[in-house]
Amino acid sequence: MSTDSFAGRWLVTGAAGMLGQDVLAELKASGIEAVGLRRADLDITDPAAVRAAVEGATVVVNCAAWTDVDGAETAEEAATAVNGTGVRVLAEACADAHVRLIHVSTDYVLPGDAAEPYREDAETGPVNAYGRSKLVGEQAVAELLPQDGYIVRTAWLYGEHGPNFVATMLKLAAQRDTLDVVDDQHGQPTWSRALARHLVELGLAALKGHAMGGIYHGTASGRTTWMGLARETYRLSGLDPERIRPTTSEAFVRPAVRPAFSVLAHDRWDEGGMAPLADWREQLAEALATPGFAALAAQARDGRAG
Repeated sequence: MSTDSFAGRWLVTGAAGMLGQDVLAELKASGIEAVGLRRADLDITDPAAVRAAVEGATVVVNCAAWTDVDGAETAEEAATAVNGTGVRVLAEACADAHVRLIHVSTDYVLPGDAAEPYREDAETGPVNAYGRSKLVGEQAVAELLPQDGYIVRTAWLYGEHGPNFVATMLKLAAQRDTLDVVDDQHGQPTWSRALARHLVELGLAALKGHAMGGIYHGTASGRTTWMGLARETYRLSGLDPERIRPTTSEAFVRPAVRPAFSVLAHDRWDEGGMAPLADWREQLAEALATPGFAALAAQARDGRAG
C-alpha cells in the first residue's frame, strides 16, 4: 500500500503491545509518518500529556488498554481508569484538536448469548468487569466524537508480539502429548497484523471522507471454537490435530465469565467501500508462516519446549 501526504502524521498509543507494534509496522510499510507511544511514554489518563501528544496528529489509533480480563474482576476501578476514563481523555483531546480517533474495543461489551452474528448496532450487555470497563470507553468516543470517532471491536486476537492462544498451543505441543481445549465458546480468531492493516485502511478512508464514524467489527470472517482453532493450528503446523481433545467451559473455570458466543457481523466495512477481514483460516495460515510462529511450530514438531 502507498499513500500520499494527505495522511499526515499518525499517533499510536499502546505502541509496545501486540497490536500496537503491528499497527506501527503497517504504517511504516504504507509510507505514513507515525509516532508510537508506549505506556511509559504516555499516561492516557493525563489530560495535559494527552493534549500535547495529540497536537499535530491527523489520526490517533488507540491500542492502549487494560487487557487483564481476569484481573479486572478484582480491580474494576483500575481497569475502568484506563479503558474508560483514559479513552474519554483521548476522545476529548481529539475532539478539541479535530483529530480522528480509531479506538480498539472488544466483543466483551456484548452479552455473548446470541445465536446469530452480532450486528454493529446490537444492544450491549457485558458479562464481566473487563467488558464493562471497555463499554465506558466506547460510550465516551460515541459521545464526544460522533463523526470522527471509529470504534473497532475485535476478538480472539493473536500475533507475534505478545502472549496469545496460538503461541500457547504451539508451546504446549512441545511439552504434552494431548491437550484438552474448550469447544463450547464460539468466535472469530483474528491475526493482529491483519487487523492492523484494516485499521490503517480505515484511517485512510476516514481522511478521504469515505468512511463514517461509529462502530466497526474488526474480526476475521467465519467462525470456530477454541478447539477448532487449536486443531487448525496443529494441522497447519504439521502436527496431529487429534492431539487436541474437546472439553467444556465448566472444566476451565476462570475468575471472569467468558461470552459463549463472540461472532460479529461486518456490515459497516461495505459502507466505506472496504472488504471485511479475511476468513480466520486464511489469516491463520498467513500468520503461521511468519518467523516467530514458524519457529514455535518447528520446536513443537521436534518435541522441544520453546
